[in-house]
Amino acid sequence: MSRKFQSRARRGTLLGGEQQQGRVRRGLGRAAVPACVTGALVLAGGTGIAAAAKAKSSTPTFAQACGTKSVTLTGDFETGFPDIIDLTKLFSKQYPRVHWKINTNAYAEITTNAPLVLAGKNAPDLVRLPILEGLVKDHLLLSLNKYYNEYHWNTFPSSVWAQNRTNGSELNTGQIYAWGLNNQVTGIYYNKALARKLEMKGTPKTLAQLEALFAKAKKAGLTPIEVWNAVPTGLTFPLQQLMADYGSVNAINNWAYDKPGSSIDTPANVRAATVLASWIKDGYFNSDATAQTYSGAMSEWTAPGSKDVFLFNGNWQAGSFDTSQPGKYGFFAMPPVKAGGKVAAIIGPLQYGIAAKAPDPSCTAYFLNWVSTNPAARKLNVEQGGAPPIGPTKLSVPKAKPGTNTEESIQVGVAVAKDNQGMGFITNANGSIYTESETPELQSLFAGQTTPAAVLKSIQSAYKSEGS
Repeated sequence: MSRKFQSRARRGTLLGGEQQQGRVRRGLGRAAVPACVTGALVLAGGTGIAAAAKAKSSTPTFAQACGTKSVTLTGDFETGFPDIIDLTKLFSKQYPRVHWKINTNAYAEITTNAPLVLAGKNAPDLVRLPILEGLVKDHLLLSLNKYYNEYHWNTFPSSVWAQNRTNGSELNTGQIYAWGLNNQVTGIYYNKALARKLEMKGTPKTLAQLEALFAKAKKAGLTPIEVWNAVPTGLTFPLQQLMADYGSVNAINNWAYDKPGSSIDTPANVRAATVLASWIKDGYFNSDATAQTYSGAMSEWTAPGSKDVFLFNGNWQAGSFDTSQPGKYGFFAMPPVKAGGKVAAIIGPLQYGIAAKAPDPSCTAYFLNWVSTNPAARKLNVEQGGAPPIGPTKLSVPKAKPGTNTEESIQVGVAVAKDNQGMGFITNANGSIYTESETPELQSLFAGQTTPAAVLKSIQSAYKSEGS
């Protein structure tokens, strides 16, 4: 095991057992650029038809991939994401000879234990992935290039593979080692009843309009923004959205992708952190934020009589909100500084991989392709996962119910893709940056014990140290 990844695995224990924190931090996987819509390949003439027929015939059948006898696939999944488990059940219903043995753990445990689990004699077929690079460097994950070719995954939007490809030290280079379950996107939820009290007409179109609503909510005795700031911190979401408002999405992605020479300590990002500090000073966040966990924040947000107006979070909550409290919340993208400006969000796939020692990699790959292409599986992905499935561009995205958070989040994703403003999550820049640098620094900022400039300088220093 490489020295660098040993460090990452050991540091992962700092996250403890706060599962839902893991859900929000890693619900985005190693998020990156959006799944932009690309044109379908046009085949012309007899040569094109013959090539299409050959491509179709080369795709493995179920019998070729899974054999003709009963098979048991094993999965190591993240607690709190029932959609992947429901997909395995649907797959077994369609293919009764395939059975599943599934183990679930909090993401912190997955991150910490992944090297041992994948290196063991009982390595799972399919595993929810922590950060890719160390696992690839230690030869613990199977390259998916073979299946990429067999199942013609080149028909997927090319951008979805950027964060799933690595050479063991950088992303978007080398072979493919991960596959995305669905596209996840961040934005801002709002309580519709409380928004009406603030006379909010439509969603804010500029940052100034959003800040005016914060001020109005504070004056009305409401909590403008619910946030968690315990280990790990949810302040990363508004900070990164502000970074995109004042700076460059490309620069953010360079840093999230570990591009040499990139830095988070820039004038634009210092300005973004300064705005965040002003929100803290003005009392726009819940006062107990530093002691608040993710699950605690969600409990306060959804509690009867909650006074929380806004929540920076992602579409992984959309399905839950649509089911438990339909119609109560709305969801919109972070507004730009100027009206009509580009819309940015943290966006990317929920990542899974196949262990290098997987007993049945071919059948597992067949399952992954089935999830991406089967109509019932894609529909389940939307309804249960609250996010659009990843798959061939020619396939339409199953429609969510009108007016639901799921539908709104899909619309946000489309807007972000249109503007090509998808961001990798800065938290995922390396294995320990979130817990050992971002969290304590943002906690200190919330407590008024440091400055915005010092926060970014410290995070950059930790980033360079980890990458060395």
